[in-house]
Amino acid sequence: MPKTSVPKLSRRGFCLCCVGVASLGVAGGWLSPREAFAEAHQLVNMIRGAAAKANITTHKLRGNVFVLEGSGGNIAVFAGQQGKVMIDAGITATRPKIEKALNAIGKQPVTHLVNTHWHFDHADGNEWVHAAGAKIVAHENTKKRLMETQRVEDWDFSFPPSPAGAIPTETFSEDREVEYEGCKLHFVCYEAAHTDSDIGVHFVDQNILHTGDTYWNGIYPFIDYSTGGSIDGKIAACAKSLAIADNKTIVIPGHGAPVSNKSELKAFHDMLVAVRGNVARLKGKGMSVGEVAAARPTADFDKHWGQFVITPGLFTQLVYEGV
Repeated sequence: MPKTSVPKLSRRGFCLCCVGVASLGVAGGWLSPREAFAEAHQLVNMIRGAAAKANITTHKLRGNVFVLEGSGGNIAVFAGQQGKVMIDAGITATRPKIEKALNAIGKQPVTHLVNTHWHFDHADGNEWVHAAGAKIVAHENTKKRLMETQRVEDWDFSFPPSPAGAIPTETFSEDREVEYEGCKLHFVCYEAAHTDSDIGVHFVDQNILHTGDTYWNGIYPFIDYSTGGSIDGKIAACAKSLAIADNKTIVIPGHGAPVSNKSELKAFHDMLVAVRGNVARLKGKGMSVGEVAAARPTADFDKHWGQFVITPGLFTQLVYEGV
C-alpha cells in the first residue's frame, strides 16, 4: 500500500495517536488503526520525543482558570490562593515547560490533579505531579487501567502498569460535586465513550467545562474499543455535556483548539450522529469495512473534520467497528 509523507505536527493536533495516523494522507483511503500504528515504530518514544520539544502555550480563560496547550491533551489549571488544581497531567517529557507555565500562573503548589481518563497523553505526568504534592483524583476505571497492563489493539501497543505514585487515590463512578482550593467542581461521569474511564470537569462558578477526550475540536476523534470505548458512548457523552453547557460556557476539548463553546460541541455531536447513521446503513447492507470506507460516508464533513489526525477512512473504520 502506498504511503504519503508524514505532515508536521502542530501543537493543536498533537496527541498519542497522531504519528501513525498521520501516514494516512489519502482522504477516503483505509488502513486499520493497528496496521497504521504498526508502521510507526517506537510510537511512545517518538511521542515523548516530540513532547520534549513542544512549546507550552497558556490561555487565560476566566475566574483564575487557564489552559496549557502543547503536552498531549489540553490541561486546565485553576489557581486558588493557596494551591492549584490541574485537570490532566500531559506527557512527562514536557515537565520542565509545564512547570515553567505553572509558575508563571502563580507560585502556589498543585494540590489536586484530576485525570479525565487513563490514556498516556493525559496521565503520563501523574507521577511527577503527585511527587510535587498533588492528590490524584479520577474515575475508578482510570485507577484500574493504570494499575494493570493495558493492551490497546488499535495502537498495537501494550502499556505497563503505572508506578505507585501515578495511581489515583481518590476515585468515583458517579457524578459528584467537590470543592478544591475554593473552586467548586462538578465531576461528570460519562458512559463508556472514548474509553470506559471518561469524565468531564465542570468549573461551576466559572462556567467552564473540560470534556476530556469525549470531544475533539475540529478533528475526527479516536475511539479506544480495547478499553471500553464506543461510538454510541461518544454520542451520549456529547449529549450529556450539551445538557450542562449554555451559550456562555467555555468548553475545553481533549484535543484540538483548546478554547471552544457549546455551538462547536453541538456541531461535533451532530457530525457523530450523522456519520454513525451513514456507516450503519451501509454496514447493514452487508458491505465490508473497506467497501464502506470507499463509499465515503463522511464526505459531507471531511473538509472541516478530516484534515489532520484521524483521516476520513480511519474514522469510518472506527465507527464501523461500533455499529
